[in-house]
Amino acid sequence: MSATTHAIQPLRRVEGIVAPLDRADVDTDQIIPKQFLKRVERAGYGQFLFNDWRFHPDGSPRADFVLNQPGYAGAAILAAGRNFGCGSSREHAAWSIADYGFRVVLAPSFADIFQSNCYQNGILPLVLPEEEVAGVLARALERPGYALTVDLEACTVGDASGWRIGFEIDDFRRRCLLEGLDDIGLTLRLESEITRFEERAAGALAGGSR
Repeated sequence: MSATTHAIQPLRRVEGIVAPLDRADVDTDQIIPKQFLKRVERAGYGQFLFNDWRFHPDGSPRADFVLNQPGYAGAAILAAGRNFGCGSSREHAAWSIADYGFRVVLAPSFADIFQSNCYQNGILPLVLPEEEVAGVLARALERPGYALTVDLEACTVGDASGWRIGFEIDDFRRRCLLEGLDDIGLTLRLESEITRFEERAAGALAGGSR
């Protein structure tokens, strides 16, 4: 089995509309409510993303929620307040964000486990200073269709007006996103070395049993 079997989609440069979610402490139960955790595959969770905020109890869309507004259709970047992804450790939260189509989540801070789950699913959890995030949120709210370009190779984010800021990211995490690797993909890259090690270990055990 090749490493590409498990590889996530590489992330190098994302140009897309920003969906502004001007809320702090968005927890994983709001990102993907618990009643949708029964699925065994990773696909198909996007339709349930922010379900209780997106839809009325009868299933009809809430017109005032950002993802239901035409100006934010097809958004690739989600901007939110501090401590995004707090609450339970469910990886389904990252699955639902990726399945909906977001490649970048931009916030002043993230819950640690959610942040790790993002990296494992090809999502860039982009940390910027709170005042910069506030500016992005304001512009996106004022101008539906507002877009950003996130360049992971240059570690910059900017817009068409000329606003641009650099960001920091762990080198290992950056390389994995650029190459489209999760933990399985990283392990499979070492498949031949692991096989040789196992063969040597088996030979040593067989020799010792004589």
